Amino acid sequence: MIIKDEVKLLLQKLPDNCTFEDIQYHLYVIEKVQRGIKRANTEGEISQKEVERRFGKWNIE
Repeated sequence: MIIKDEVKLLLQKLPDNCTFEDIQYHLYVIEKVQRGIKRANTEGEISQKEVERRFGKWNIE
């Protein structure tokens, strides 16, 4: 999808009283998700079990 089309679609979905900060935040999230998907496609994914193992050492109870 063309980036301008994505922005138009986003603007149509947001409420009329949204702020510039709202728009910036949503654009930021879209960009980060797209970057993550691209990275997963090129570098591979890890399992939920592996994520839990890696972050488990940070769990302080």
